[in-house]
Amino acid sequence: MTFTIATTLEDALAAMAAGARPVAGGSDLVVAARHGKAALPASIVAIDRLGDLARVTGTDDGVRIGALATHATLMLHPLIVDSYPGLADACALVGSPATRNVGTLGGNVMNSSPAMDTGAPLLALGARVELRTVDSTRVVPLAELWTGPGRNVAATDELCTAILVPAPTAAGGTRSSSAYVRLEYRRAMEIAVVGAGASITLAADGTVESLAIALTAVAPTIISVTGLDAFVGKPLDAAALTAVGEIASEQSSPISDLRAGDSYRRHCVGVMARRAAEAAARRAAGEIIGIPVNRAFGIGAAR
Repeated sequence: MTFTIATTLEDALAAMAAGARPVAGGSDLVVAARHGKAALPASIVAIDRLGDLARVTGTDDGVRIGALATHATLMLHPLIVDSYPGLADACALVGSPATRNVGTLGGNVMNSSPAMDTGAPLLALGARVELRTVDSTRVVPLAELWTGPGRNVAATDELCTAILVPAPTAAGGTRSSSAYVRLEYRRAMEIAVVGAGASITLAADGTVESLAIALTAVAPTIISVTGLDAFVGKPLDAAALTAVGEIASEQSSPISDLRAGDSYRRHCVGVMARRAAEAAARRAAGEIIGIPVNRAFGIGAAR
């Protein structure tokens, strides 16, 4: 095995062009190797010293989150908490405090697990990923990134350098917010049994202007719920929330495994989608709901 420590982005990209695999926190790579799921790569380049890739920067059209921004940083970052609370919800639920302090958003996204917590809110928010090589840069919508469990469209020499999230719509009296909730059996070192992220914009009269929901751990990739345009121009009342849950449940295709059966997961999809949409709407209406929503609403494990 060869191991390189990159001190510049150019160093990292050159190492990847030569066949190295990048590692930052290593929370996925090392665990997979220890459990025999995947051997360690023959060549590794450490990118954790690339400070520019850890910055969170507001832009004219949203926010640029460096791929090395940790979950611990994002769950508390004022810009994320204020404008993208659904992402903060998800980051606050990842692993344990130790995991959140070393694990990065870029690593989480590129690991491409259909059970990742951050993927659903990012997908609901319309996020994109920036991929760079030695001589090129491209931006890929998150909806087009994942192709299956642990698989994505990035080439082996492409490094995720940032996640780009558009600005929430908030003009002419409209108000936007987001939320993420998950079904969990314990509070730490848990993987979502079912999760849902929601992003909503309310018109000045309180009716829905736009609604997006994405689901975690119910398909080979994180998926967007379709058919939600039917709620535009209507209040998101109890009947509408029930209908949102039913639509989400119908579009899921969960599996049965040791953690839950497919029918139980399908039922819980509807519950989580409804709760995520409700929390996002309440936040958009001005209510302060703590992060993560799971703790504020008493969802999931008691301790």
